Amino acid sequence: MDNSTLLSVKQRFGIIGNSPLLNRALEVALRVAPTDLTVLVTGESGVGKEFFPQVIHAFSARKHNKYVAVNCGAIPEGTIDSELFGHEKGAFTGAIEARKGYFEEADGGTIFLDEVGELPLATQVRLLRVLQTGEFMRVGSAKVQKTNVRVVAATNSNLMKAIADGRFREDLYYRLNTVPIVVPALRERPEDIHLLFRRFAADVAVQYKMPAIALNEEARTMLENYYWRGNIRQLKNVAEQISAIEESRDITPQILAKYLLDESSAASPSVMQSAKMEDMNSERELLYKILFDMRSDINDLKRMMADLHSGYSSYRTTAPAPAEKKEVVALLPHSAPVVEEEYAESEVVEDMPRELTKADMQREQIIKALRRNGGSRRAAAVELFMSERTLYRKIKELNIEE
Repeated sequence: MDNSTLLSVKQRFGIIGNSPLLNRALEVALRVAPTDLTVLVTGESGVGKEFFPQVIHAFSARKHNKYVAVNCGAIPEGTIDSELFGHEKGAFTGAIEARKGYFEEADGGTIFLDEVGELPLATQVRLLRVLQTGEFMRVGSAKVQKTNVRVVAATNSNLMKAIADGRFREDLYYRLNTVPIVVPALRERPEDIHLLFRRFAADVAVQYKMPAIALNEEARTMLENYYWRGNIRQLKNVAEQISAIEESRDITPQILAKYLLDESSAASPSVMQSAKMEDMNSERELLYKILFDMRSDINDLKRMMADLHSGYSSYRTTAPAPAEKKEVVALLPHSAPVVEEEYAESEVVEDMPRELTKADMQREQIIKALRRNGGSRRAAAVELFMSERTLYRKIKELNIEE
């Protein structure tokens, strides 16, 4: 494909860069555009995957029909089937009228499924049927409908690992991955980093009517050697911050270093996804809450045992009749037989039926939170210091019946 065609596409969609890896990804998009083959765009978060389905649609025979972009990771699990495939009136609480889904709206055009790896397994089955036969059913309907859409999907997660973990269907993966397009990370196209930085700095300068910042040679080298974990999104953020905060318009390495994260951590080869971080934070907060509740339960148990022992000691001093003594002993827990010595403040009851696992504790804490909030997931998620979507996933993983 000649350079003039690529240059024209870049100018039309605002794509900046001359990296061979970027050019190769664009060439694949342009070659597959006239077909109706399903395309899977992969790459790290922030690399600009959203441009490629737009290019594919614009150079296809469907370009005069609708282009619908859907972020699958932003739609709650309970409503995603309705969003994608529509629903009938009365299909669920709040369905006061029938509604078309995105696949029905995009009939004859292109639908872009961003973060397709976040789809629930039940929705993956519905999507597979659409890809295989072009058929779907609205939620709450038994009527089969047809749609003619071109599907382009994108993800920043490792779908092969998701398949191994049982979170993604292998047959759906091969249906989506008919034509793969890999968008390179920013660190893999260092020759484009300064071009992008200049563009972002110029945009800020025009928008806020200020002189554009410029990097000296040492700062430019520093910029190109940085890891850029957040890719183009992070680079744009840095350019905007420096433009707004720094008084000097000539940027040195000393100034630039203030806006870059520590490279020792940034250069780590393992890229942590935001969803995983959210899970770790939510799980940590949940475990803290479990430990606090356990401490409270243990303190209550100590006080109960002390009260029982105090009452029993008092009873022995005033009325040591054998028959009455037997009654008092029967009131005490079987795991705590009567002894003559004083109970130690730190005594722990060790006769446990089994050791609770972390999953058991999480399950119990979620059930308690749901009960305290009348079954409201949103209120329970706030109490447990996690997002509502993470709570949905935990409920499913731990097999909690609501």
